[in-house]
Amino acid sequence: MDHDKPAGSASGTPRASFAELLRTFGKIGLLGFGGPAGQIALMHRILVDEKKWIGEGRFLHALNFCMLLPGPEAQQLATYIGWMLHRTRGAVAAGLLFILPGFCVIVGLSAAYMLFQQSAWLDTVFFGLKAAVLAIVIEALLRVARRALKTRLMLAVAAMAFLALFLFGAPFPLVIAAAGLGGFLVARVRPDLLAAPAGHGVPESSRAIDALPPVHPTWRRALGMITVWGGIWASLPLLLIALFGWDSVYPPIALFFSKMAVVTFGGAYAVLSYVAQEAVGAYGWLKPGEMLDGLALAETTPGPLILVLTFVGFIAGFRDAAGLDPLTGGLLGALLATWVTFAPCFLWILLGAPHVERLLGNRTLALALGTVTAAVVGVILNLALWFGLHVVFTSHRLVSLGPLSLELPVPSSLDPAALLLAGVAAIALLRFRWSVLRVLAGCAMAGVALRHLA
Repeated sequence: MDHDKPAGSASGTPRASFAELLRTFGKIGLLGFGGPAGQIALMHRILVDEKKWIGEGRFLHALNFCMLLPGPEAQQLATYIGWMLHRTRGAVAAGLLFILPGFCVIVGLSAAYMLFQQSAWLDTVFFGLKAAVLAIVIEALLRVARRALKTRLMLAVAAMAFLALFLFGAPFPLVIAAAGLGGFLVARVRPDLLAAPAGHGVPESSRAIDALPPVHPTWRRALGMITVWGGIWASLPLLLIALFGWDSVYPPIALFFSKMAVVTFGGAYAVLSYVAQEAVGAYGWLKPGEMLDGLALAETTPGPLILVLTFVGFIAGFRDAAGLDPLTGGLLGALLATWVTFAPCFLWILLGAPHVERLLGNRTLALALGTVTAAVVGVILNLALWFGLHVVFTSHRLVSLGPLSLELPVPSSLDPAALLLAGVAAIALLRFRWSVLRVLAGCAMAGVALRHLA
């Protein structure tokens, strides 16, 4: 059974009360723009640099574990850190607060999208935000790279991960698994080639966490977690099926997005094409092109990018409302898609965290996980480049050269205003250390002004 005693320092003085955890993760949820890279950077800045609730090693150790799980790694990292601070109630609170603001925003935008049947107005509202998000992702890339790329071999791992994704479209799980296995083998024979990130294997600056009683992983505990969270996972689908029947839209929503929840290694981008194909062709929930509209909404709202599945669930429920008001049907569809997408995330963390914590002192595994972090730098670079090309250029073309497949921008489609805003946002973040909220607000207002002047 997990203990809910609040974390405290060595002297017994609480370092992170539950109320403070709620306030902090509520803030992170509201400011969580920029996709996983921006969200991880935001959590690092607040939890490690500012509040010093956990040390660098513990943060990266948790991040490496979350990168190996299906589902949104940033939300799972928030859940893991909540567990470290306040065990089960901390995990649930942190994980939910990370999702809730984005869920509310995407539901509101999905409703407006369906009621007005056009999203051109979003281009004006979110034009500046996209430029700011690009700067946030770049800052995240630099932050993680400085901490992870300690040796030439780590730099080479990051480069190979980037090339595998960018040039060859390699599956994300394969890239991460190869990095972890390679790091483990090198750590066994030449550990000097791998410099673990500061604190790996030595959980520095973590007295607040270590003051909590340890959770011992047992079969009884594992069975209890599977029973409880498996029941939570199934509860809402069963309730809606009981109310509206097997012929309603809710059973296929529950089954499809539950499947997505266990195969979404690599985040939203890894499965969006498959989701779009199934939602449009197999189920008929969306019309061609609407998946891209949903992605545009999700990219400019706080929370995990996988909340684009909330948009899909809303549209499906709106168009097949089972006799309900369409907005009510859409809300139920969005809630169901979100529920079955994120409920498994809590199961993975609460089930696996005690095992992962026991590996903190294992230097070989720590070095292997450090190699995974280096590969993540390449992953974030690929994301930053992809996002940057779509923010700064409005048109793209696919170029195939044998096994290589590149999406290149059309030079004449360069948007000077977007490039200018992204550059100003990057300077504000990197040079003047503006807060994320200040940069987002400034770019949003500047974007609206530029659009109206154009």
